[in-house]
Amino acid sequence: MRSISSARVDLVVTDPPYLTNYLPRDGRKVASDNQGDWLKPSFAEVYRLLKPDSLCVSFYGWPHADQFLGTWKRIGFSPVSHLVCVKKYPSRKGYTESYHQTIYLLAKGRPLRPTQPLKDVLEWHYTGNPLHPT
Repeated sequence: MRSISSARVDLVVTDPPYLTNYLPRDGRKVASDNQGDWLKPSFAEVYRLLKPDSLCVSFYGWPHADQFLGTWKRIGFSPVSHLVCVKKYPSRKGYTESYHQTIYLLAKGRPLRPTQPLKDVLEWHYTGNPLHPT
């Protein structure tokens, strides 16, 4: 990202490590998922790259929502919406079964609002992506 000029990107969609030491069923590890030292420098770069009045869509680890939100706000992002994607299968079982994925919509500046806003609850379509996790 450092090689890209500032204010060149219209939209960023990212699925960063969740800081949860995630271990999927297939046993693959997610790099840097057990520490958060990458969070601020990475999102500061995202902020720098985005054009004024643009958006970033970011998945996040809900157990560390405070860390993600605090970092995003300190960098200058404003959370403008929270999206929920409903799944047909649980991705996790604990106190509850996790049948959804949560995503933040972050604004740099004041992007124009759409004339036909999306619903904030969306259906999740699993693609079987062999390159996941994140």
